[in-house]
Order: sequence, then structure tokens, then C-alpha cells
Amino acid sequence: MPFRASVPPILREMQALRALGVWRLMLQALVTGGITGAVIGLFRQAYTLINAAVVDYLHGHSLSDPLVGASIFIALILLGLLAWQLLRHEPLISGSGIPQVELTVAGHLPMRWVTVIWAKFAGTLISLTGGLSVGREGPCIQMGAAVGCGVCRIWHDDKAQTMPRYLIGGSVAGLTAAFGAPAAGLCFAFEEMKTVISGPMLLFTALAAASAWFVIEVLFGFGRVFPFQNTDTLSLLQWWIVPLLGGMAGLLGAVYNAVLIRLTHWADRSPLMPQPVRVLAPFLISGLLLYCYPQVLVGFGVSALDLENPALPLGALLLLLAVKILFSCVSFASGVAGGLLMPMLLGGALAGGCAASALLSLDCIGPDQTATLLILCMAGLFASTVRAPLTGAALLVEMTGSLHNAPAIIVTGYLAALTANRLESPPVYDSLKQRAVDQEKARQAGIDQAAASAAAP
Repeated sequence: MPFRASVPPILREMQALRALGVWRLMLQALVTGGITGAVIGLFRQAYTLINAAVVDYLHGHSLSDPLVGASIFIALILLGLLAWQLLRHEPLISGSGIPQVELTVAGHLPMRWVTVIWAKFAGTLISLTGGLSVGREGPCIQMGAAVGCGVCRIWHDDKAQTMPRYLIGGSVAGLTAAFGAPAAGLCFAFEEMKTVISGPMLLFTALAAASAWFVIEVLFGFGRVFPFQNTDTLSLLQWWIVPLLGGMAGLLGAVYNAVLIRLTHWADRSPLMPQPVRVLAPFLISGLLLYCYPQVLVGFGVSALDLENPALPLGALLLLLAVKILFSCVSFASGVAGGLLMPMLLGGALAGGCAASALLSLDCIGPDQTATLLILCMAGLFASTVRAPLTGAALLVEMTGSLHNAPAIIVTGYLAALTANRLESPPVYDSLKQRAVDQEKARQAGIDQAAASAAAP
């Protein structure tokens, strides 16, 4: 028995998967992916409607009107207070959720699946509505894992915490639904989550991804996230640009990780940042940016698609890149529900825009190759930050439909990851895992202490 207790959960899962019937396994995967796709589809639809309503309201009113300004900051304060209350109710929804899912798969954290689904759904919508520079992909992965944990109840599986197939399948479906990228979802499971590859697990995750993709693409009708118009390939004589962009993205990823982790740890430990102040701060900063520098806010500033035909000079792009990265780090360090990848991808696009602007001025590339550089830098920054180059390459190919640029995308990603490794920059999610464990231990210690105090005569 002591030997069985030491077996990692994922290996016990492999044994359980082999004992299942194929049809049962397939049905579980389809249900997990389908429900996850529905939840994430509703989330994406809600965000689209809310963001459009907020942008329309602000475009239809003068920001110089004191009443409009007061209404904006009152709304931001209320959103910040709601975000704080949700974090108090369920601390596991803090941040992207990917470190929490990986720790749950390893058996180190619980999965309070009902609370996580609704609290992460609401908390991420609140963060995005408040203009914070956070993403939806991590929350979608965590919600997908929570859905998978809930689906296991249909089969009355009381060992869900040690049966990672539901968690991994739900995570794959969540990433697929967030970006419409099933291949990237599979790569994420086996590259980032370090899932042991086996026939049953590959079948389960593939079917979960396929059913989530069907719900998102066919039923909800979401298209590609980055439908660039022109993505001409680099000629053989232009391939010197690939290692240049890989090295640049690797350096930027190392800087991004260092700023993000140090700022987050400072906020964790600083007596100047109690949780209410810490959560409210980025909402108020978002309001100030709306007046001072709206270009950095979603719906008001430059999107990745806008950079295909950039109207900003190189200096303005560099400033926008610096402010975007800093605001993304501040938003994440606040602890609100929200991911890293979409802001990171926009940061990569801005870095690619800077490179394209410089190379265009030197006649090294043509205008139709601008989007190609954006894609390469997005893949490179993802790879250097997360240290999952294959996932990043699959993600960018699927999000842009740029299959013909796959070789350059893959090489750029691996060179960026190699550069970040040589700079001794740890992967961002590895750095965040220990923080998630420490936070859960502190929470449990507080609960135990309160229970002991209540029981004391």
C-alpha cells in the first residue's frame, strides 16, 4: 500500500483509462468538451456584448463632462469592490488559473468546481469590463477544468481529484474554446501540463477538443481571432530575420517575466497593499489611462489587426509596447481573475510592429509581410514567457490561418525559448505555482485557526 500511495495521480489515471471501455471514454470526452464549449461560448458572447456597450457609451459621451467622469470612476470602484469580494469568497480564481489547474492535476490543490465556474466567469468579466489588461485564455482553461470535474459527477466518480482525465480534458477544451484552436489545446496538455502521452488520454483530449471546437465554431459562430489579410512568407534571403525576431522576443519575454513576478511578489508582501487597495488600484489606473493614454485600452487603442497597416511611428509603437506591458503586469499583480496570454500576444504584436516599422524603413521587407512579423513575434513572446514553443506555434497558426508560415513560426518560437533559457528566466507558470500553493496553505491555516478559536471554551 505505501507504494500505491506514492504513485503520481497521472500514472494512476493511465491505469484507470486502460480499464475503461472505449465508448464510455468517448462519451465522457464529448460531454466534457461540449459543456465546456457552451460555458466558454457564453462567456465570450457576454464579453463581446458588454465591451461593445461600454465602448459605445464612452464614445457617445464627452469625457470632459464632470458627470460622465464621475460615473466612470464610480463604476470602476464598484467593479473593483465586486472583484475583491469574489476573491475573498474563492481565492482559487485569482490570476489566470493555469497554475491552479496544473497543481490540481498533480493532487496539490482542491477543485471547488461549482464555485470556480461561476466565480471565475463573473470575476473575469468584471476585470475585462473594467478595462484591465488581462486575458480570457487562462480563465477559460480553469473553467474548463472545473467543468470536467463536474462532469465526473455524472458517472459518480468520487475520485475526481485523482482522476486527471477530466481536468486535463476540460483544460484542453477550455483553451480550444477560448481561441478556436484544438491543436494548440492538445499541445498545451502534453507540452505545458506535462501529461503522459497514451492512446486513451490522447483519444480523450482529442475528442474533448473537437467537441468544444464544434460548439464554438459551428453553434456560436466565432471565427479566427486574428484574421490578418496578408501574411506573405519570408523569402530564403530574408530568413536572417527569423533568428533576429527570436532573440528579440526571448529577451522581451525574460524582461516581461521578471517584471511580472517581482511586482506580484512585492504586492503579496507589501504592507502598503492590503487586498482591497491592491484590487482597486488597476481599476482606477484604467480610468486614468482612459483620459491620459486610451491607446492602451481594449476597444480604444491599437489592436493586433490594426498593426498590419500601422499608422504610428516607431517611437509611438515603442511607448505603447512599454505601457502595455507595464499595465498588464500591474493588472495581473493585483490578483484579479484574468489571464496573461491575450495581453502577451498583443505585446508580441506590438514588438513585431516595431520590428516591421524598422525593417520597412530599411526596405528589408515588403508591406504584405508586416503581419508575418507580427505573427512571428507573438509566437516568440508566448514561447519565451510560457516556455511552450510548440503550443505557441500551433496557437498562432490556428488563430491566424497562417499555415504557410508554420516553419518560420516554429523556429522563431524555439529560438525565443532558447534565448529565455540562456538568460535563466524561469517559465512564468512555474514561478506562479508555488505562489498558488502558499496562498492555499495560508487560507487553510486561517480556516483552521478560526475553527480552533470558535471551539475553544
